[in-house]
Amino acid sequence: MTSFGVIVDGQAAGGVSLTLGQDIERRSAEIGYWLGRAFWGRGVITDAVRAATRYAFEELGMARVFAVPFVRNPASARVLEKAGYLNEGRMHWSALKDGELLDQWLFAAYHEQDPPLRAG
Repeated sequence: MTSFGVIVDGQAAGGVSLTLGQDIERRSAEIGYWLGRAFWGRGVITDAVRAATRYAFEELGMARVFAVPFVRNPASARVLEKAGYLNEGRMHWSALKDGELLDQWLFAAYHEQDPPLRAG
């Protein structure tokens, strides 16, 4: 895992991490992020997600970076959309949190921006 702190005006504001895939998934990384409430609404985490995604492509050699925010968290989905990620679909009952099965979105960004189109 590669992690970055998000600093705003000299204060710790949040974090972004990249979890690299293994074996056949070694060219993919999952991105996760959080931001303290006091820093919401300023575009801070969108910029951090963009920077970490660029790092994954340029420094780590990733072909794809993906995220799986909860469907019930539209702000997190907006961050990914603003950062250039594509919504690949909804994963039903893919997470268990506090005893509740939740749906997640699957978002991804690609090194060449547009995903390769495959026939069949």
